[in-house]
Amino acid sequence: MIRTVTALSLAAFTALPVWAVELVMVEQPGCIYCERWDKEIAPAYPKTAEGEFAPLRRVDISVVEDSVTPQRAVVFTPTFLLVEDDTELGRLEGYPGAEFFWPMLNMLLRDKTDFEEPTE
Repeated sequence: MIRTVTALSLAAFTALPVWAVELVMVEQPGCIYCERWDKEIAPAYPKTAEGEFAPLRRVDISVVEDSVTPQRAVVFTPTFLLVEDDTELGRLEGYPGAEFFWPMLNMLLRDKTDFEEPTE
């Protein structure tokens, strides 16, 4: 009985996805740029190669240091922290629009991780 439970537990544990890299969006209530990002990027993000490689996690600016180890203080929202094992690898501060966000995120992922753009 114990072996069966242990085997089932181990199977369930190994079936869980493990993401080494995440994109942490640091936000706060009333942030108009966060709202703009939500409208322009959020619906598509998880469906992209970037979103699959670095899933999004949202964190309020007031508790960011409780869940992530940033390289320096986060003072602007949105700030996008590229993290691995909850330690910052790099960041994008602010949201100037989709035409800047995607290329900047892509460059950050390529520079700081083993992300490769999919070839079609």
